[in-house]
Amino acid sequence: MIKEQIQELAKTIYDDVVGNRHHLHANPELSFHEVQTSAFVARKLEEIGLEYHKMADTGLVALIKGDKPSDKVIALRADMDALPILEANDVPYKSQNPGVMHACGHDVHTSSLLGTAKILTQLKSEFGGTVKLIFQPAEEKLPGGASLMIKEGVLENPKPDAVIGQHVMPLIDAGKVGFRAGKYMASTDELYVTVKGKGGHGAQPQQNVDPVIITAHILTALQQVVSRFADPKSPSVLSFGKVIANGATNVIPNEVYLEGTFRTMDEAWRQEAHKRMKKMAEGIAESMGGSCEFNIMRGYPFLINEEKLTNNARSHAEDYLGKENVLDLDIWMAAEDFAYYSQVANSCFYRLGTRNEERGITSSVHTPTFDVDETALQTSTGLMAYLAVKQLGN
Repeated sequence: MIKEQIQELAKTIYDDVVGNRHHLHANPELSFHEVQTSAFVARKLEEIGLEYHKMADTGLVALIKGDKPSDKVIALRADMDALPILEANDVPYKSQNPGVMHACGHDVHTSSLLGTAKILTQLKSEFGGTVKLIFQPAEEKLPGGASLMIKEGVLENPKPDAVIGQHVMPLIDAGKVGFRAGKYMASTDELYVTVKGKGGHGAQPQQNVDPVIITAHILTALQQVVSRFADPKSPSVLSFGKVIANGATNVIPNEVYLEGTFRTMDEAWRQEAHKRMKKMAEGIAESMGGSCEFNIMRGYPFLINEEKLTNNARSHAEDYLGKENVLDLDIWMAAEDFAYYSQVANSCFYRLGTRNEERGITSSVHTPTFDVDETALQTSTGLMAYLAVKQLGN
């Protein structure tokens, strides 16, 4: 009975959810600057009849208490920030903030959770327990809004028995979702490296200490950290996407600057790899007459989906959507600050399909042409409401 009620309500509020998504998409704000987005969410919560309080400046938390007796608490999380990308889509809801775009689907996550809140509020008489709604800022930027929300007590008063989040996935067709129990997403660290030498004329290399050559040796050698020191059974990725050697055809520069990322799914190995990378880079530079400043900005931990919770959620998703619409996910080496919740609470982070090849909606997240098949918004709102009710034991 509750499933059919949720499915019907998801249809009823669909246009409202799409409208909220359009507003959010047209008015994106960067991490830690979600002022108008937060105000919009607050207004919508008030319209639903929910009280809320602010956390981490622009974050919001609200509670929905079922009428039936139960002490169980389930938290549902959505993120609100956008990316520094110039949108290339020609749609009526195109970003009105040039250079800022909801290219990772956080507009979908926020509008969906508002829709879920609407559904659950109308069904309070049908379930027991408490649903905690978390509207979180700054998923896209270190140190991550989740870490700040947790520090300010988002997982207390009341303490949730589980935290559930969803994220768009353009590799999966709209109407389908994906789950993976256990380790799912990687930790992420940012690497900032400066290799110093002694610049001069390119025709007189014997008079110089060439940081470009030193950097080439360092870049090649560092890959051994993954290929020769990491356990092959534990995924690791080391990539450098930015190298600046500001010399010329006949000018050897004084220094070379690099930026990269290191990702893995083992915290002990993560610590060891940090030490190995730093020691190796500094040693190579010194042996070649130069020096190296190797700075690591520690980012999000790896994301782990609690086995029992995730398997139960997957089973409930099959019940709600049909088995053919629930897929198994592989390990994903991208990172998400939802990982902070997963490190301290039983958590489930699943994927919402948004792809529609017939309509040309296939672009990856973090690209100027990213968009979603909005029929996914009916799936997202209803499924999350159903998962919350079922996890509460109703």
